[in-house]
This record gives sequence, C-alpha cells and structure tokens, in this order.
Amino acid sequence: MAQIKSEEEINGLVNNYGPMIFRICYCILCNSEDAKDAVQETFLKYLTKAPEFNGEEHRKAWLIKVSSNISKNMLMFRLRREAANLEDFADIGISEKDYDDFEFIMSLPAKHKIVMTLYYVEGYTSKEIAEIMNISEEAVRKRLEKGRKMIKKEIETEEML
Repeated sequence: MAQIKSEEEINGLVNNYGPMIFRICYCILCNSEDAKDAVQETFLKYLTKAPEFNGEEHRKAWLIKVSSNISKNMLMFRLRREAANLEDFADIGISEKDYDDFEFIMSLPAKHKIVMTLYYVEGYTSKEIAEIMNISEEAVRKRLEKGRKMIKKEIETEEML
C-alpha cells in the first residue's frame, strides 16, 4: 500500500495527470460531469490503494488503467445524462481543428476509444499502450486498425448524406 503523500506531491500529480485522465474518462463516458467523477474516483483510489511504483511511467500507466476501468464501470451502472457536447471539447484540451476527429473517436466502442485516444490524442506508441492496458501489442494494432475502419465508414456515410 502506498503511504499518504504530501499535499504538494498530490497537487503535482493532479496537475500533471489530471487533464490527460479527464480526456480519457470523457472519451469513454461522453459526459463531462461523469468524467469529473471518474477522475475524482481515480485519485481517491490512488490515495487509498496505489501500490509501490517502479517509476513515473508505471504510476502513469496505473492511473490510466484505473481511470479507464472506473469509466467503463460507470457506463455499466449509470445511464448517460447527456450526449457529448462540442462546447465541452475546448474545456478538456481538444482544439477546434480536432473536434471532428475526437467526435469520431467518441462514437467508437469503449475498447477502441481508449486505444485511439491514447494513440492519437495522448501520443502513446502501440508498445506503451499494450503495457498500460496489459494487452498484446498486436491487440493494440488490431484495435487501432478496426477503430480507423469504423471511423472511415462513418465518414463515408456522412459524405453520402
């Protein structure tokens, strides 16, 4: 079990990883209020249950994995109160030029959303995502490929309309 950290250390952790975790949670939940709850729950779990880490990347991977699991669990137990709102994108650090891309990513199933967000929005490599999610690198590449195909199909459908 991790020991209670100093307030300064916790504030640094929230400042460093909070925006990234919020984007991941928002992408899964499509609702800013639920995403805020998931972020809060992630940091609460960190304070109460975080194991000893083998470095900063291990801590970051743990936070990503926990936040995505919390978000997926929230999807199972809560009804979404509202659909994704484009005005919220600016609040989570998505630039206006990336709205369409992020909106397409949000339309994917959860397991594809997470991989696509980590790869395209957060800039992780396939290998890093595999380690974070505890899946094979091949599974990551397959999910990226399938996610791209689903987005391409969505774009083609919109162009036909």
